[in-house]
Amino acid sequence: MDPLTASLKIAASGLEAQTTRLRVVSENLANAQSTSSLPGGDPYRRKIVDFNAELDRVSGASLVNVGSVDEDTSDFTVEYDPGNKAADENGMVKKPNVNVLVEMADMREANRAYESNLQTIKQTRELISMTIDLLRASQ
Repeated sequence: MDPLTASLKIAASGLEAQTTRLRVVSENLANAQSTSSLPGGDPYRRKIVDFNAELDRVSGASLVNVGSVDEDTSDFTVEYDPGNKAADENGMVKKPNVNVLVEMADMREANRAYESNLQTIKQTRELISMTIDLLRASQ
């Protein structure tokens, strides 16, 4: 497989991985303030994306893929809110372990990686087009 096709495959795998990452970050942000519907129950638990490298045997290129989407096992924050339906017998409510600033930084990083992969695809397509034009001109 030629290097241009391999670069397209690599960038496409990066686009797919970053799309999953952006979806997970969006889900985390959407649930950042959610609580349990049961008194004393656990709220939403932050999710994190685990990436794996995978060798494409045809091109010899190392591709990225989503290995799994796991739950973050860090502790929940607890706050006193006796009027909340999720409050336990002491009036304490468990809040999700989602830090909005961390999620925004993660979203920004994923967005930049997505844009970088997209730019790689655009430039590779341009190189392929230029190569075809050169081949046509030489005939």
